[in-house]
Amino acid sequence: MGNRELKNRDGIEKKIVAKFGGSNLKKKKDILKLVRVIKAYDRPMVIVVSAFYGITNRLIKSLEAVKKDEGEINSLTDFLLSMKEEVIKEHFTDREIATETLALIEQRVAELKRYLTGIHYIGEVPEFVEDVILSYGERLSSLLLAAILKNNGIDAEEALPEDMPLTTDGEFGNATVDFKRSETLVKKRLAGDKVYVVPGFYGVSAEGKVTLLGRGGSDYSAAALARCLEAASLDVWKDVDGFMSADPKLVDRPVLIKSLTYTEAAELSYFGAGILHPRTVEPLKETAIPIRILNIDTFENKISFGTKVHGSETITDGIIKSVTYSDDFCVLKLRGAGVGVKRGVLAKVSGALDHAGINIKSVITSQIAINLLLSAKDIKRAFRVIERLGLSAITEIEAIEQLSTIATVGEGLLEHPGVAGRIFSALARENINIRMIVSGASSVATYFIVAASDRDTAISAIHREFF
Repeated sequence: MGNRELKNRDGIEKKIVAKFGGSNLKKKKDILKLVRVIKAYDRPMVIVVSAFYGITNRLIKSLEAVKKDEGEINSLTDFLLSMKEEVIKEHFTDREIATETLALIEQRVAELKRYLTGIHYIGEVPEFVEDVILSYGERLSSLLLAAILKNNGIDAEEALPEDMPLTTDGEFGNATVDFKRSETLVKKRLAGDKVYVVPGFYGVSAEGKVTLLGRGGSDYSAAALARCLEAASLDVWKDVDGFMSADPKLVDRPVLIKSLTYTEAAELSYFGAGILHPRTVEPLKETAIPIRILNIDTFENKISFGTKVHGSETITDGIIKSVTYSDDFCVLKLRGAGVGVKRGVLAKVSGALDHAGINIKSVITSQIAINLLLSAKDIKRAFRVIERLGLSAITEIEAIEQLSTIATVGEGLLEHPGVAGRIFSALARENINIRMIVSGASSVATYFIVAASDRDTAISAIHREFF
């Protein structure tokens, strides 16, 4: 690397931001391996951690239960304490650090208990309280991991988003980082020559309220910190080598993709690849900070990555780099003579759905139909919302479920003739009916919808065609 890559605008050596997810925090050996990874970096850095595996789901489940069942409060807090005590027992040789860490864990769990008790007595979960409670999985992870690193001779310190602060736009549940407010303060807070451990998944509003960065948002918060710090890279540690040409469970001999553009990675993530949160590239694209995907299961005391996401385009011979899928798309079809061209219909429909908190993933219109692509969890509620509008232009509403959306992704996809023909020929040979096609919405992706029962065959057919 040249000097420009090694140092930030202030002439200080750039840090690396590394993110570890819940899949890296399942068992004792996982945490020991994580310690070895941090030692292998052998440099000051920032670590962003998710909640221990399964903890966020347990918190979500408890949110609903505690409204009626006071016993769920102790059930949850006892579970968290016993789990963390077990981790402390397994990982600490320094009794002083162990005792201090347990006291801090107990203090943090007591804070959580007060919030849960409040929910029980008022019988509902205000959205600002929900965000605070769901952040505790990460808060417990960061506290514990910082102490484990100290116990292993690493100069480590926990740094909470509220203490920087990492400021957001204030939207509960799915906030966006406000970089103008955050950059200078974050850089100052994380300037020391040590390892900082930061809980992912949340930031704070300008008023100081905890706001989550969306489910799975620890990747995004790590990317936001990398941008604030002008990091050398964002290293995302997974239990896989990186992005593949297709899901290894569905195809024979999938190929590791060594290089992706930010746009390709974002599209693959959006359509279900599961390696990165879809918003991860947002903060990094304009600052050209690379994202490196590394496999903790194959780590051998050397930092080496499988996939690098960056700004340099690479067009492969077959154009298509990967085929992926999502089962989270359903279609709400609104029919009516001229419904697709009548002024105001789409505006009223989208406004009503937005008011109901329902996100429209895509819209495909024709003269007689408006097709809304929605998340599976929203389809029934969206049907009722639009039905209640009573728009005379809409004569029929149909919810189409049990679908899979399959995306083919690669730079040059729209510029090279014959690629789409090969995709659809491969599907035709398997007698797979395509329900809907979208091409051109993205410069690097073509996606189409098939019956869920045809998903696996479709992916295998396209993968054989191109790989």
